[in-house]
Formats: sequence, structure tokens, C-alpha cells
Amino acid sequence: MSKKVFVSGCYDLLHSGHVEFFKQASQYGDLYVGIGSDKTYLEYKHRKPMFPQEERLFMVKSIRYVKDAYINEGSGVIDFLSTLDLVQPDVFVVNAEGGSDEKRSLCAARGIEYVELQRTPAEGLPARSSTSLKQALSSMASMAKTEENSDSVKYPSGPIPTRLDLAGTWIDQPYVSQYHPGWAITISLEPTFEVRDRCGLSTSTRKVIQKIWPYKLPKMDPEMLARLVFCFENNPERENGHISGAQDAIGICIPGLCRHYYDNNFWPHKVEYTSDEMTLRFLEQHLVLVPMEPRKPGCSVVEGKDITREKVAALAHAADACWKAIIDKDLEAFAMAYQASFNAQIAMFPGMVTPEYQGNEGLDNSYIQLTIDRYSQLPDVLAWKMPGAGGGGYLALVVNDSSKFAAENENVINLHIRRE
Repeated sequence: MSKKVFVSGCYDLLHSGHVEFFKQASQYGDLYVGIGSDKTYLEYKHRKPMFPQEERLFMVKSIRYVKDAYINEGSGVIDFLSTLDLVQPDVFVVNAEGGSDEKRSLCAARGIEYVELQRTPAEGLPARSSTSLKQALSSMASMAKTEENSDSVKYPSGPIPTRLDLAGTWIDQPYVSQYHPGWAITISLEPTFEVRDRCGLSTSTRKVIQKIWPYKLPKMDPEMLARLVFCFENNPERENGHISGAQDAIGICIPGLCRHYYDNNFWPHKVEYTSDEMTLRFLEQHLVLVPMEPRKPGCSVVEGKDITREKVAALAHAADACWKAIIDKDLEAFAMAYQASFNAQIAMFPGMVTPEYQGNEGLDNSYIQLTIDRYSQLPDVLAWKMPGAGGGGYLALVVNDSSKFAAENENVINLHIRRE
């Protein structure tokens, strides 16, 4: 008897990469496919699939390499347990990006052979991914929208990445790093969710990029690209004289996980980054965003700042510890350093949590602390911070399991780190 082989995924926007994956998996035996339900897709990706589950099931079943297919009845990343019980496979195949220690352990416990395949296109065909197809569709829609509104200047959102700062925030400003040098740590994020204005995810820098490259970043050295964006954004003719921190341009333009070292200059002395798959997957498994109210007009997070050498040193030491913990994939140490970095930030800039309002008397900022209190007390939350300058926007949480946390809590956003 031929062995039974099982794979699982959403398979929305079915493309040649999926078919090639099915072909390679079917070489291990008769192939059975579990398909994520519409409900699971919505919970995990915070949007509806392009095609409903019945249509996705029909398309997958029609592929000649597939013996049979089913809609998974569970939720989250491991939504296929009931399908696994039904099929009782001998082999479980995943692509490298979809593999995890949890799936490997599950297979070991059930006596199922676990196989990871590298993503390779069919011979003579270009590499395809659902993300790249969605980006192309978004670009086409943005171009059409821009043409329709050609009478006014508009810059479509497009697939331009955004960034999330993890530790060392504010040290990219010389008035901070003059007291003590240190690293800022950022990750570049795929815009798989609505990137809202005034919410700490570098939307102002992102809009500057869209003035030059409306639809996607050009293919060039990422550090040079970041320097170009930084120089363009900080035009010397700007009337307000404010210099945006380099961490915004670097965090958007350099893929994966990045750290940049500042010592009393606007541009870092050195930049280091990694796209190691297991490191990025570790971060995706333990980081989520929770939307808050945006930073209100007239909000000042720098009023009442208190910057000293001791406080900046604490920020720098926390960033050092954070980087080491991430590279070591040590969740407990990562959470401690992540929290220590945010505590060092608000020690210097208490307005991040309790902002003052210029010209807007009577505005209430207590919602920020109330939101922090609400989520910080949840048992699965290990650490928290506000991205960027704070004053509202998002809470970026370190949790035990990002998929599980998103499934159990409303409005939680899972993150997808940009690989290229």
C-alpha cells in the first residue's frame, strides 16, 4: 500500500508554487490536503480570503497530484488536528517557511514522519508566493486608483513595508546618544494589516518613500536605500528643522531583524542585520500588535523629558540584552530585555504614556495606561511597549504563543516579517 501524505494550508490565490509543492509532496505517497476554513483565515490574517473555503476546496481537489482534500475544523496554526485524525498519514510535509517545532513535536508524538521541503519553483517557471501576488494586485489597484484621482496628488498605500522598533528606541537621536552610545533594534514588517497614521509604525517615513517609489521598494543595497530615504525625508529646506530618526528609514528598508549603532550622530556608525529563518520565526511566534487610539493632534511626548547618562546607559544595556536573547531564541530573556528597554524609554520620556496636549485642553490620556493595564495583566503576556514615540497607536506585546493569543483575544494582529 502507498503511504499517506498530509499537507495543510489556506491555498488562497492558488498558484504554480502551490502546485509544485503538491507535486513534490506527492512523491512520498498519496497526498491528502487540509485547507484552512474561512473562519480560521479571518482570525489568523485579519481579513477574508479572496476565495471562500468551498471554492478553495474545489480547486485543490482538482489538482491531479491530490488524492483528496478537506476543510480543517480547528483554529489557529494547528487547525488540522481533526483532519489528521481522519487521514492518519504516515508522512507530514511542510515547506520551510511553514515548519515549526510544534508541528515537529506533534508528528513525533503520533509516529508520523516529518518532512520539510525548500520552496522551489517548477522548472522553467518563476517563483511564486501568495504574498507577492497580493502585493502585485495591490499595486495594480493602487495604480488604477491614482489614475482615477489624477487631479490631486495621491500616494497609494501599496506594499511598502513598515517597521516595528523592539529596543533602544530614541537612541537614534543625538540628543540622547550623546550621553551614551548604543543600538536600536528594528524589524521590517509586511503590511498585512492596515498601517494607521500617528501610531508609531513610521507612517510619515513610509509616505515619504511612496513619493519616490509608490508601489514597492527598488531592488538595491538595503543600507544604501535606507540612507537615500533618510536624506530625502530630512531635506535641509524643511521648515520645522526636525530631523527624523534614522531607525525609521533603516527599519523599513532593511529586511529581517536589524540593529544599528548610534554615537552622537544622526546616522549610525554601523548596521548589522539577519534574515535567519528560525530567528525571524521565533519573533513571529512571540510578537503581536494590539491597536490603540492614534496619537491625538497636539500631543507632545517630549514635554517633561529627563535624559541622563544613567538612563541612556540603561536603554543601551537593555538593547544589548534584547539582541542576544533574540539570537539565542531565549523567550524569557527576550521578554525581560524588551520590557527593560521600554521602561528605560519612559524613564526619559514619561510623555510616551502620559502625553501633554498643546492647544487641546482637557484631552484625556488615561486610556493609554488603562490599555496597558488591561493587556499586561493577561497571563500569556510577558512584556509590552508602545512602538515609536508612543502617545497611543499600538501596544506591541511579547506573548507565549502569538497564534493562540490572537485566536483568544479580539483585534490582535499577527506579524509577518519581511524576508527580502
